[in-house]
Amino acid sequence: MKRRGKGKLSEDDRTVWEQVKKTAIPMRAEPVIPRDMAKRRPVTPPVVHHMDDALSHFEVGSRTTRTPMGHDLAPSISERLAHAPVHMDRKKYGKMQRGKLNPEARIDLHGMTLAHAHPALQGFIMSSAAAGRRLVLVITGKGKNRDEGGPIPIRKGVLKNQVPHWLHQPPLRSVVMQVTEAHLKHGGGGAYYVYLRRSR
Repeated sequence: MKRRGKGKLSEDDRTVWEQVKKTAIPMRAEPVIPRDMAKRRPVTPPVVHHMDDALSHFEVGSRTTRTPMGHDLAPSISERLAHAPVHMDRKKYGKMQRGKLNPEARIDLHGMTLAHAHPALQGFIMSSAAAGRRLVLVITGKGKNRDEGGPIPIRKGVLKNQVPHWLHQPPLRSVVMQVTEAHLKHGGGGAYYVYLRRSR
């Protein structure tokens, strides 16, 4: 038997191939599109925008205004006290806010630690209530900003923020009627007016 070269057909194979070619049905030149596909809308190609000169000079954040970083979500103690409901006589409350009422006694907690300030405040308020005083002044100071940008914000003035909480907790809340920031002539944001209930 004669060996044929690689990729070449023998005479017998060529004869068979010619007979097969006569029986083959040629494929369609155009692909058959299913009926449901023909009804679908043609997909429009995406629009490509070319970068122009205006965008080439774009810089992220170039039009934003620089604002100082802050993460204080809750209102300040001053805002909370200013919006607190008024429990005392409104005329007296208005006079007190304008600095027209003079405190009958005062305590200066400025510079004290929380451990010393708390019992000092309790003793002062309870003795003032027992003596029948109505308006007293609690000086806390405005405090220093000790927030170093950590995950938990530290409010400015530890005593300034803590004193109103103490005044609304037992045993003091039983004798305290109203707490508000003092007028500028009595210390402003560094002091509180504490209006006491009438002793029975």
